[in-house]
Amino acid sequence: MPKADLSSIEETNRTGYPEPYASDVARRRYRRVGAGTGLTGLGMSHVVLEPGGWSAQRHWHDGIDEIVIMLGGEAMLVEDGGETLLVAGDIATFPAGVANGHHLVNRSDRDCTFVAIDDRHAEGDCHYPDIDLLWNTAAGKYTRKDGGSL
Repeated sequence: MPKADLSSIEETNRTGYPEPYASDVARRRYRRVGAGTGLTGLGMSHVVLEPGGWSAQRHWHDGIDEIVIMLGGEAMLVEDGGETLLVAGDIATFPAGVANGHHLVNRSDRDCTFVAIDDRHAEGDCHYPDIDLLWNTAAGKYTRKDGGSL
């Protein structure tokens, strides 16, 4: 199996979130390793969270399984049921259809790094329990939870 050359994959901090939600992920950098290495069935991102950074808005998916593998540093996993510290070597999984909003927050004084993996072919909306936002898969855009325009 060929070794992935991370330096050859663009690092970005782009987001599709509309403001005011986009600024919460400004301290997140990622490389789309799956797409950058030719994978078509798995989405895989190498993510760096700077101190104070958020991985995403707290969310859950109707039809996408997710897994996070911590590589370095530490981050707080924030879920509906509370908070759990994740450190290098820890793994967190989020089954599709389980309404458990989650994200990672770096509350430390140094960067943390993790790999996030999901199923690129899965379907379903993405729900954001803390804010009036929904990724509406049928419409291909963010909407309000009631389906209205932003």
